[in-house]
Amino acid sequence: MKIAVVGTGYVGLVTGTCFAETGNTVTCIDIDASKVESLSKGKMTIYEPGLDVLFERNRKENRLLFTTNLAEGIKDAEVIFLALPTPPGEDGSADLKYILGVANELGKILDHYAVIIDKSTVPVGTSEKVHAAVAANAKVDFDVVSNPEFLREGVAVDDFMKPDRVVIGTNSERAKVIMEKLYAPLVRQGNPVIFMDERSAEMTKYAANAFLAMKITFMNEIANLCEKAGADVDNVRRGIGTDSRIGKRFLFPGIGYGGSCFPKDVQALGKTATEYGYDFKILKSVMLVNDKQKTKLIPRVKEYFGGELKGKTIALWGLAFKPHTDDIREAPALYNIKALRRAGAKVVVFDPEATANVRKEIGKKVKYAKSPYEAVEGADALMIMTEWPEFRTPDFEKLSAALNNKVIFDGRNLYDLTEMRTLGYDYYSIGREDIVVSK
Repeated sequence: MKIAVVGTGYVGLVTGTCFAETGNTVTCIDIDASKVESLSKGKMTIYEPGLDVLFERNRKENRLLFTTNLAEGIKDAEVIFLALPTPPGEDGSADLKYILGVANELGKILDHYAVIIDKSTVPVGTSEKVHAAVAANAKVDFDVVSNPEFLREGVAVDDFMKPDRVVIGTNSERAKVIMEKLYAPLVRQGNPVIFMDERSAEMTKYAANAFLAMKITFMNEIANLCEKAGADVDNVRRGIGTDSRIGKRFLFPGIGYGGSCFPKDVQALGKTATEYGYDFKILKSVMLVNDKQKTKLIPRVKEYFGGELKGKTIALWGLAFKPHTDDIREAPALYNIKALRRAGAKVVVFDPEATANVRKEIGKKVKYAKSPYEAVEGADALMIMTEWPEFRTPDFEKLSAALNNKVIFDGRNLYDLTEMRTLGYDYYSIGREDIVVSK
């Protein structure tokens, strides 16, 4: 098939590359000329494990093309994906200006039947708005389909090529046939393609992300209660995770969720509820708890140093909102950096992939280390913000020699409590006993 993908951000580039991998000819379109030039020359613009291999192979085979010209990009395309940003507005609602702007242009230039697919995460009713925007100028038949993505950063290639399910919102039999053909190579093992109406498909994406955000937040609340009650959240997690009705995933407590999806999608679903006159109390609680959870360790750091952080140097391991990505959108590390600097501390940071993005975001407000051990050299404490694999089994002797104080504030519960006590560390984590050996 010939496919067009409008937008070369995270979702667009993964979508385009993976569909090219199944033998389609894909043209990715973006108004950012420098990005298109970089991609055309084989330079990746995002970090996603495994994507670079597929990207390079399909680019060399001329199945993956890039252009800034919308008319050129959609020429003869059977399907046109809209993978455009939907940033949150001041009131929390999703801003549809990019999607509707492209839809308006498509209506002017479309000269053949095509299925226009909303791949972006959009509020209920967006497909109708897109249809109206295209129809205002269209001279040919077309269909608008809702096909939300369920990609997890860090494992997006596997998620796309081996999806748990594919959700397709359409009432058009013509579009349904095309969508079945498009996804057939990806669901050969029998994972379901679920057809439904457009509004239900749009709601499905928000409901899925909001439920996962709620699950994370619930465990953070359980962890907070465990600290007060003298229970161990790791034991609780194992105890409930073996219940098949609950499942083991998304039960790890920490310093809150971040990223490009959960924060804005929970916010947008809350806004949708308000628009329809429904008081979605659970969502309000999820947002409130998560906001507080991000900087949960800061009071404990202050308390450890007698309430005064001025002149202290704090090392941070991890900047991305999760491992295996360079995405720092709503990353807890950024909130902790801000809080530490406000308290007068100097901050030294390290991340395997996200340093460049943080440098663009906050410049010289922190010191950037080239390795985990460089970050802790001469630091008064270590804080762990992201559970990168390389942080899980550090050289603790080397670490203690570099730190001024053998103290770790772990926002991701990476280390065993008994081991920390044996090694002589003061160790503070989430929902577990504090290990204090120096006082």
